[in-house]
Amino acid sequence: MPVKGSRYQDGVVFKGENGREPRFRGLRPRPIGPATAVLEYQIKAGDRLDLLSLYFYNNDRQWWRILDANPGVIFGADLSLASSIGETLLIPALIEPGGKP
Repeated sequence: MPVKGSRYQDGVVFKGENGREPRFRGLRPRPIGPATAVLEYQIKAGDRLDLLSLYFYNNDRQWWRILDANPGVIFGADLSLASSIGETLLIPALIEPGGKP
């Protein structure tokens, strides 16, 4: 199960029907609330989520924040943005209002 403090910590576990073992042992998708965008960024050739995360957050492992903020622009966890050149990304704040990272 998820590590304490993980963004998946409060995930809901799949449950089997009528007390049976679930078909999939894992968590249901975590809820993603609306992102508070602080910047708009136009995707250029060669951009990748991890490189944008490094640029904006000084941490290449925070790419999932950009992914969460742009569900209509980016599909899946493909770090390459080659199919979205010219589209606008919302870059959310690293710290959410209220101080929650």
